[in-house]
Amino acid sequence: MPSAASTRAGKLPFVVWVLAAGTFLMGTTEFVIAGLLPEIASDLGTSAPHAGLLITAFAIGMIVGSPVMALATLRLPRRLTLVAALAVFALGHVVTALSSSFTVVLAARGVTALATGAFWTVGFVIVTAGPARATRAVGVMMGGLTLANVIGVPIGSFVGQYTGWRGPFWALAFLAGLAAVFVGRFISRTEQRAGISVRAEVRALRQGRLWLALAAAVLIMGGVLATYTYITPLLTDRAGVPAGAVPLVLIVFGLGALGGTAIGGRLGDCRPMATTLTAATVTALALFLLIPLSTGPVTSVALVFLMALAGFTVNPVVTSLAVRFAGDAPTLTSALTTSAYNTGIAAGSALAGTAMNTSLGLTGPALVGAVSAALTLLPLIALALTGTRQQPRIVAQHTAPAPVHDGTTAPVPARH
Repeated sequence: MPSAASTRAGKLPFVVWVLAAGTFLMGTTEFVIAGLLPEIASDLGTSAPHAGLLITAFAIGMIVGSPVMALATLRLPRRLTLVAALAVFALGHVVTALSSSFTVVLAARGVTALATGAFWTVGFVIVTAGPARATRAVGVMMGGLTLANVIGVPIGSFVGQYTGWRGPFWALAFLAGLAAVFVGRFISRTEQRAGISVRAEVRALRQGRLWLALAAAVLIMGGVLATYTYITPLLTDRAGVPAGAVPLVLIVFGLGALGGTAIGGRLGDCRPMATTLTAATVTALALFLLIPLSTGPVTSVALVFLMALAGFTVNPVVTSLAVRFAGDAPTLTSALTTSAYNTGIAAGSALAGTAMNTSLGLTGPALVGAVSAALTLLPLIALALTGTRQQPRIVAQHTAPAPVHDGTTAPVPARH
């Protein structure tokens, strides 16, 4: 069975695309709530601001839950962890679709976030297992998340208008079950046996380079999403974009983000620092220019596309570098990259909201984003000075026999 570590030159294994499909589903469920919030609030008998806690609960679940679930599932076979995560994800959506209690739905969102964190953590470990094309594989997997914003969220919101808000949750539950079948079929059992301890995972966090990569992840995502969170009032009240055209601009943003993850995935393996330094500089410049040039629709839309294209180019590169720096103990680090992105989103959005309430007004979020993107250059320059080379990681860590599909056992290579 093909693996992320063994595939023909120039071709990614099919399992990478299966994992990308999983991230597409999970990205859709993370963001589709925003488009269905009024309907959910009305049906569950609560206010829209209170219903917004469903988004907050998911974000907190991702920030805290990713490293917790990484350690909790450390000794489990990776295939089992992925299948279980998808099963819990599906069950959480079934509970949400059936419940009329806001408290139950809120709890289900938190559990779903934990499952999402576990899936992303193990998925990133698998796709970065081989030194060749690892960043491209990460780009493809993260592309599933980006594609969720371009396709999944709009479709989910559209379907919810006709079937009720529960319809998309039933669909996501079914698709998650289907994804679990594919993951169980296409991820080899022989890749799942890792003899890494919790102590080894924590010890891997001592590397300064790893924290530089995580800092870059926090800052670049905080910069882009700080602006994106409040982009609608900027477009309608300052740039003169009609309210009905805002969804089209958001699709433009999603297409830029999708292109950025593809570019980062393609260039990040051979030129990681040149790619990230250039992309972070362009992101900061685009956000700075958005402040004086957001008075017209054409320039505003162009700069929104550019900030997404450049900003999301950084993501697959720093994710791949962070996991590689962890060497033979990558699971906790992979979880922390997920937490880093969500921390950047939460902190950037909070700062942007504060800035918008000052004399900066609608341009406040863009200024916060520009400063955050510019600060991304600091950890990236430090990384460039310290170097990014890392010994290839061995995914299978010990010599205990692992079962294969024919019922026999096969030795797993020892760690070097």
